[in-house]
Amino acid sequence: MCCVVALMALIGPRIAFLFAWIFTGQVDQAYDGFLVPFFGMLLLPWTALFYAIAYAPGTGVGGFGLFFVLLGVLLDISSYASGQYSRRSS
Repeated sequence: MCCVVALMALIGPRIAFLFAWIFTGQVDQAYDGFLVPFFGMLLLPWTALFYAIAYAPGTGVGGFGLFFVLLGVLLDISSYASGQYSRRSS
């Protein structure tokens, strides 16, 4: 059961970002080109997803949206740090 939860935590934000990219225009508005959102989806999925959701055309990300982008950064860092911690404690 624990492996399923870990797998969903790993794949979940990437699937959500991919669905947002395919079915909405939000990702195309937030990012110029293909490489930044692609590498964001691979390396920092929470940050890329929250940035695409919080982006407002013309004004960018600010206010409460910036809080969610910073939360995404913390979630991405914690997921990498917890993986490193679990490898060390085994």
